[in-house]
Amino acid sequence: MNWFPKKKVLVPVDFSDESLEAVDVALSLVDGTTNLHVIHVGPKVVAGDPGFGWQPLEELTRRGQIANTMTECVNQPSKRGITKLHVAFGDPGSEIARFAEENGMELIVIPSHGRSGLARVWLGSVAERVLRLAHCPVLILRN
Repeated sequence: MNWFPKKKVLVPVDFSDESLEAVDVALSLVDGTTNLHVIHVGPKVVAGDPGFGWQPLEELTRRGQIANTMTECVNQPSKRGITKLHVAFGDPGSEIARFAEENGMELIVIPSHGRSGLARVWLGSVAERVLRLAHCPVLILRN
């Protein structure tokens, strides 16, 4: 079986150093930057949520702000040429797996922040959820 190079690789980013390093790893696994997709999944905000405020940010505004941040993150010499940036809202694990399946991704490269114990129970593990839900192989990077 030919594992490399992949034609469609997805990397979820949360703007942590680990997720940006995962982009670098994924770049080494694809034919070119046109085959690399980067996604950020933000939380859904609904009226009544803490921090909702009086003037809620519309999803379009939030999407634009996140897209700008993603563009800044990939606007580095090692990441030049990455143009397929995606923004979604909802449960990160579910949305990443859904996006990967709907767009025919061949591999998901995701970091694990290495939480354990109660932190893992309370915060959950996005990488673990993606691993359980994904239709394709998942490469989990550990620090």
